[in-house]
Amino acid sequence: MIIFVFDNTFEGLLTSVFEAYSRRVFPDALFPEGEPLPLFHDEVFTVITEEEKAKRVWRGLQKKLSSGALSCLAQCWLAEEAETPMLLFRYIRKAIDAPRSIETNFADPDVLEFSRMWKRVDWERLRMLQFIRFQKAADGTFFAAVEPEKNALPLAIDHFKDRFADQPWLIYDIKRAYGFYYDLKEVRQVTFEEGSREGHLVTGMLDESLMDKDEKLFQQLWKTYFKAICIKERLNPRKHKQDMPVRYWKHMTEKQ
Repeated sequence: MIIFVFDNTFEGLLTSVFEAYSRRVFPDALFPEGEPLPLFHDEVFTVITEEEKAKRVWRGLQKKLSSGALSCLAQCWLAEEAETPMLLFRYIRKAIDAPRSIETNFADPDVLEFSRMWKRVDWERLRMLQFIRFQKAADGTFFAAVEPEKNALPLAIDHFKDRFADQPWLIYDIKRAYGFYYDLKEVRQVTFEEGSREGHLVTGMLDESLMDKDEKLFQQLWKTYFKAICIKERLNPRKHKQDMPVRYWKHMTEKQ
């Protein structure tokens, strides 16, 4: 078994592809740095991420794949599944080696699984658009916490920037300890340490002392509305959990 060890970044993956073609040795598995390796293996090669090598592979892919497929490729990396690195490596290799586009060759198991993985990431993006709930702070900033299964928050940011362009907001991924803050001019990525002044935000809830004076009232109004439109005779808990995953409930006002 030939193993490539890389830094678990998308640029590292593309550099791994470059090194494989350069060495004419293709790995049987890709492992992130620091992860335990299998007991039995023949060779281990450590990939050093280089931006220029990654760009050369990307330019090669631009000749083989449509812009839509390239976008899906980048989005699939956000799936963060155990199979993601090796699946994308095989997909990229097939795209480069094939005489024609492989995008719709769903008879190929890797192309089919690539499509399914992208759908899982995009579905997580859509769920965030549906289930993110903001709390208004005293300074006028709207705060929301999420814990998505896939790392899809970057894919949803453009929507919130367009939809809420007239108000400052902060959306924070508690699971991955980073978020995005919009200050009415630009969006920038932010990270809060637990010991910092903003450390309480990692809990996903604003401290009551930091809430806008009317926030509690609006939360209660929303809960009352949600309860009023609920028809008890038509409750279907199983369907409800399918449409609104339980992992989102802890940060949804109507579920508190």
